[in-house]
Amino acid sequence: MEQQSLFIQGDGHQLHLRHISKNTSGTPILMLHGAIENGLIFYTEKGKGLACFLAEQGFDVYVADLRGRGKSEPIINANSDFGQYEAITQDIPHFLDYITKKTNKAMHVVSHSWGGVLMASCLARYSERLPQVLSNTCFGTKRRVTVKSLEKFIKVNILWNNLAPKLAKKKGFLDAKKYGFGSDNETQKSLANSVTWVKRGAWIDPHDGFDYNKAAKNVPWPPSWHFTGVKDKVLGHAQDVKGFIEESSNFQAKFSLLSKQNGNAIDYDHINILTHPKAVTDHFPLLVDWLKDHNS
Repeated sequence: MEQQSLFIQGDGHQLHLRHISKNTSGTPILMLHGAIENGLIFYTEKGKGLACFLAEQGFDVYVADLRGRGKSEPIINANSDFGQYEAITQDIPHFLDYITKKTNKAMHVVSHSWGGVLMASCLARYSERLPQVLSNTCFGTKRRVTVKSLEKFIKVNILWNNLAPKLAKKKGFLDAKKYGFGSDNETQKSLANSVTWVKRGAWIDPHDGFDYNKAAKNVPWPPSWHFTGVKDKVLGHAQDVKGFIEESSNFQAKFSLLSKQNGNAIDYDHINILTHPKAVTDHFPLLVDWLKDHNS
């Protein structure tokens, strides 16, 4: 299995794709991370993680770093003037087109958390891109946080909706790594956009008013599978994952709650659903079989 970094040149920036493969003739997979993180949620350079597991099973894997995150350059700073709109309308389309051109094949897409919202938004906005996508898998993906708990109040109401915007305004961007919020940073715009969607509920683009909810009603979604962990009490609670499935009118989507009660090795949470060592013999093989069933 080999890993290499590929770069897509943009207007004053470059986007990074980590190419992980031992069979470049295999079906391609695009993997997209969520907020305050980067592509390393899916892989390590030593060969661990879902991306490396999928590559070992014969898939041709491409792990994206959204603009300014991971190895995409320049890294997010006080001058970074982009948000979700650019991710949805520019960056994700660039990733899709790059892989399509390189492989001449349609691909599976696998997302974590907010990455699944961005991917769904792109496909709802540009339904003409659906032939590029064989299947859509999401781990812990929700758009709104409707659950009520002390943990939710602290993590969402206080930290994300209130403190994070203040810190971002003070420094010019959210230095999430410094403050221990996450593994990568966010621009003021991307933070403000996500806060708007989490708080107010309407799946409408704050940049240009595009109504994703309305558009999604007419999307013939590819085969889709949503996973979340029973210990994911806030950022990917089962209630909110199901809410996003319903909101996106993806009524044929599969849903799996990973827990000991449901036969899994452990009770998974928002992060270890992708990083726990037992995942490679637990739900990862199930995903591989499902992906192979939808290779064409």
